[in-house]
Amino acid sequence: MVYIKKSVTQPLVVASVLLTIFNIGNANAVELKSSSTSQNASNAANILQKIETDTLVETPTLESDKTAQNVTSVSQLTDVKPTDWAFTALQSLVERYGCIAGYPDRTYRGKQATSRYEFAAGLNACLDKINEIISAGLADKVSKEDLATLQKLQEEFAAELATLRGRVDALDAKVTKLEAQQFSTTTKLNATVIFALADTFGGVGTGTALQNPQKTTDATNLSFSYRARLNFDTSFTGKDLLRLRLQAGNNPNLGSATNTNMARLAFAQDTGNVFQVDKFYYRFPIANSLTGYVGVNALDPDDIANTINPYFESSDRGALSRFGRFDPLLFRGPSGAGIGLVYKVSPEFTASVSYLANSVTAANATRQGGLFGGGYIANVQLVYAPTPAFKFGAVYARSFETAAATVNVSSSTGSNFGNQPFGNTDTSADRYGAQFNWQAAKGFNVGGWIGFANARQESGVANNANLFNWSLNLAFPDLFADGNTGGIIFGQPPKVTSNSIASRIDPDTSYLLELQYNIRVSKNISITPGIFAVFNPNQNALNPTTWVATVRTLFSF
Repeated sequence: MVYIKKSVTQPLVVASVLLTIFNIGNANAVELKSSSTSQNASNAANILQKIETDTLVETPTLESDKTAQNVTSVSQLTDVKPTDWAFTALQSLVERYGCIAGYPDRTYRGKQATSRYEFAAGLNACLDKINEIISAGLADKVSKEDLATLQKLQEEFAAELATLRGRVDALDAKVTKLEAQQFSTTTKLNATVIFALADTFGGVGTGTALQNPQKTTDATNLSFSYRARLNFDTSFTGKDLLRLRLQAGNNPNLGSATNTNMARLAFAQDTGNVFQVDKFYYRFPIANSLTGYVGVNALDPDDIANTINPYFESSDRGALSRFGRFDPLLFRGPSGAGIGLVYKVSPEFTASVSYLANSVTAANATRQGGLFGGGYIANVQLVYAPTPAFKFGAVYARSFETAAATVNVSSSTGSNFGNQPFGNTDTSADRYGAQFNWQAAKGFNVGGWIGFANARQESGVANNANLFNWSLNLAFPDLFADGNTGGIIFGQPPKVTSNSIASRIDPDTSYLLELQYNIRVSKNISITPGIFAVFNPNQNALNPTTWVATVRTLFSF
């Protein structure tokens, strides 16, 4: 914003005033009938005296006003009509000197007050245009009367013109320096750093529901750890995105300490303090309503499909527990290399499809490897959003896991499938689920999901198993202060409800309850203290309740 000593308070704009001075006004403006230089100069002085005030004015710079659009015809200005008093003046200025610039939305805003600096900027634009005309040997196109008037205006606005030109020179110097020192003309760096205090409480049971629980005392100590992510976002057209993410961290695996992966933190990452490539994918428009994705590393189903969990899906600002982010039966599985499409069917409906291969097998083209010979997950989702406040999604996924990649999903590890319902063996599954989110009021949001999966043993005996999970979450935006958010998450992590192998049915039901409060300290800093409890860990009521307390501090830039 700019502070000035004098401003134009009449409902005029710079070019209208200039044209009035250039002897093209009418009865509603200040009339200039004489063609003599002295008369024009006198009228110019009168106009300047008329539009000057002695008030201190603060002129804001609007984001939408930053880029002016040159016009070649007054008809291009959507808010200028032939009946307007300045229409003839504007038309003449456009046709004679070409120094009219509209706003980016092709409006002229003739009733908007203007400052002396803005007037001087318009005057400078006309001076530049006239100098171009003279330099081109077309001096006869500029009348002596106009030149005399401009000379008078130059004298009156000498200070403002000098200030503006000084600012332009300084800006040019800064731009030159930035161009010489910039990292890239197409790539931007955005990053997040998490510092976390965390500890667990309660007893420690056995690692699985199938073993005889032995309750012991929780021996974990308070930890202080971090996770850092550097996102290099590149755009070649302004509508596409090439993302390369580097990640490092030393967050402890609380699942190992408590013998249940249900106790894992959402942002847990231990790379041994070494930066690694975490994500590498390209998102690009194919048509007006169709977007494509191509990934070669850590492209996940939730990068393409909509988790419909806006307050809790992010590991930076969302749920503290890994289970609380989104349905693991629908959005976790083999990930890494693959493709995806998102199609905006209508304003209310969006469809997405994806096919992702396991990162390990995608790099190995032999035996159970490659894009189509190893583990994969294929997702199809349809989202219905009749209003901005309500969304509903339906998801189907087909997956295949090799024996080497099968992990305990009922423990919410964030990978693959099923409490190893058939042991360490190849497993396929059909997964079904529904999600919803409803902004019921300004300060209250409710959402959740329900998921079901049918798993089949693909090697040896043809066994079958079913798994089930659900979650309900409540968010309270602007709770106690603007920008702060309270959250409650309650749900059941994936459970094996039936199995051809009777001994591998989960005997009981685990529940997770999370309470958190996100405090927005500033635009770049937020602090989220919270606690979550896992009841009947590993689907076994004989296991003691596990409590996890943490304070997550996020720095983003």
